[in-house]
Amino acid sequence: MKLKHNKKRNTAFLYEVLTKEVAKAVVSKNIARKNSLLSLVKEHFGRNKPLRKELELYKTLGETSGADLYFAERLIQEARREYESLNKEEIFEAQSDIINIINKQFGTKIYDNFVPNYRNLATISQIFGTDVSTKHRVLLERTIIQGIISKPEEVVEAKAMPHVDDLVYKKVVESFNEKYDGRLDENQKALIGKYVTLFGENNLEFKVYLNEEIHRLKGEVEVMTESEEIKDDKEMIRKASMLSEKMEEFRNQPVDDKLIQQVLKIQELAREINS
Repeated sequence: MKLKHNKKRNTAFLYEVLTKEVAKAVVSKNIARKNSLLSLVKEHFGRNKPLRKELELYKTLGETSGADLYFAERLIQEARREYESLNKEEIFEAQSDIINIINKQFGTKIYDNFVPNYRNLATISQIFGTDVSTKHRVLLERTIIQGIISKPEEVVEAKAMPHVDDLVYKKVVESFNEKYDGRLDENQKALIGKYVTLFGENNLEFKVYLNEEIHRLKGEVEVMTESEEIKDDKEMIRKASMLSEKMEEFRNQPVDDKLIQQVLKIQELAREINS
């Protein structure tokens, strides 16, 4: 049995494509677009918002790994129970509002942003749905359980997903890879994602994360400068020195868009040296 999946009604998908669009705006220094997108995300995914509550359930099932089978089954059971308590009308209205704003203000190409875990998000959406047969729901839950009990390095995309046009999906993937995906690595995407969701709402938590990321980058620089491949390469040593000096300056800088852009550049240089 194959079911159609409406990605625009998938709260986690909407969140992912919007945060990626924020990342594009930050990197391209399109401040006006970035601010408008941030306002849209914070308005609908802020604390105690209907979409935030649903998003957290998606993240619970999609990002948990390394658990045992009993925990995985209980987690799905509790996530479904909590989902049933959500106000579906409020969620639908909030989704409609976001979709309307995206279509009118930002353009429908936002939906083409490549979401690596899209298949997994589609599977979770069907688990929460009401128009799924018992047999199909069990098959979908088994797929999610596989991800939850896998070790972090073994987690892969869910394969049992509702019907998605493979040609359309492939086109989206290729489009994203060609136009943008190569410009940000996972660390950069994580920085943007946390900046969007935490800064302004939980500044302390974001600052802790940012300090940890800077500490990680410093550690990478130290290791690289001591390696046999780097220590005799003047250009690489120069770049490593630039990294260290720049990160020292962060101590006296306020956390704002400018700092985020600088950290993104540091992450890029670190990746280049480490490649």
